[in-house]
Amino acid sequence: MEPNILRNLGLAAALTWAGAAQAGRPLTIDDADPVDPGRFEAEAGAGYFHDSVCDHWDVPLGLTYGAVRDVEVGVGFGGQSERRDEWLQENRKDHVHEDGLGDLTLAAKWRFLDERAWCPRQALVPSVKLPTADDDKGLGSGETDYDLTWIASKTLTDRLGAHLNAGYTWIGDPDGEDLGHVVHYGVAADYRLADPLQWVGELFAEDEIGHGGGIAVQYNTGFRLSLADDIALDLAAGSRICGDGTPDFTATAGVTWTFGFADPEAL
Repeated sequence: MEPNILRNLGLAAALTWAGAAQAGRPLTIDDADPVDPGRFEAEAGAGYFHDSVCDHWDVPLGLTYGAVRDVEVGVGFGGQSERRDEWLQENRKDHVHEDGLGDLTLAAKWRFLDERAWCPRQALVPSVKLPTADDDKGLGSGETDYDLTWIASKTLTDRLGAHLNAGYTWIGDPDGEDLGHVVHYGVAADYRLADPLQWVGELFAEDEIGHGGGIAVQYNTGFRLSLADDIALDLAAGSRICGDGTPDFTATAGVTWTFGFADPEAL
């Protein structure tokens, strides 16, 4: 599989499994707020991306738990389906269809600083991607990746919030490939249009270190609708602005359900 397809698979996983609070689903950029202690957030959705050689669908599932005050742990998994074009020796194009499981992602979030008048609340998110996807089918790299992301979130008004992410991903190289590690960063905003409805948008970029491919920039925008205190629907779409390694078009939709019992003394 070509390296740009492998990078797109990683981006698709990010797009379809993100945190579920203010700047989480349906965005890639996360917020600094962990789940309340004793509470769970379950996420399910559908994601799609398209580029010149590939159409890719994801069915992501995620579960996050508020372990203690300011700390959450989570797991992400799911299924995927892909249709891609591959060139044969006779200079003919062949259409390949593959289905299978996605990679397993384990992550934690630690909010180490609360918000003050001049200072945003801040968190660190270490994560690991385990190669449970079938690399023989081209649905994953077959290697383990590690990531560390710093997050800052600031409440600007009673309706508007802003979020900044910056991180580094250590990419495992498949046999015969040299993908390089990735620096990623971006900014997101959310604005409450009405009590149940929120607009969300983001701009994010990634740069593969040492390969001279330049910076790839993507945007997403969409909405989050709260059906009840514990259930929210989301919908978003986006596209490439510049660079290689990001899809021409992405779309995601999903639902988040929060449940469990918060410990008032731990809040």
